[in-house]
Amino acid sequence: MNTYVILRRGGWRTPEDLQAAAARSSAVGDDEMSDDIRWIRSYVMAEPEDGGLGTVCIYQATSPEKIREHAERADLPVTEIVEVADTVIVRPDPVPSEA
Repeated sequence: MNTYVILRRGGWRTPEDLQAAAARSSAVGDDEMSDDIRWIRSYVMAEPEDGGLGTVCIYQATSPEKIREHAERADLPVTEIVEVADTVIVRPDPVPSEA
């Protein structure tokens, strides 16, 4: 599998919409396409144009076509798919503080 960055612009209006999408994504990836795709992590973006939410997702997949198939099955937007050439880790991802 190769690693990909998936940009999903303006896909959701609320955090609840995003959580429902995440549940669909996990179900499709884990139950239907586990040989072809693995969701690693996502970063949620506030979309300044419309106030919605977008994501930058990190996936491992056998091909960009399988990423698009997964997105279609899970009803997820796909704005752009970019294959990762290499990874440079300066610091680990920050852990959200518990307030």
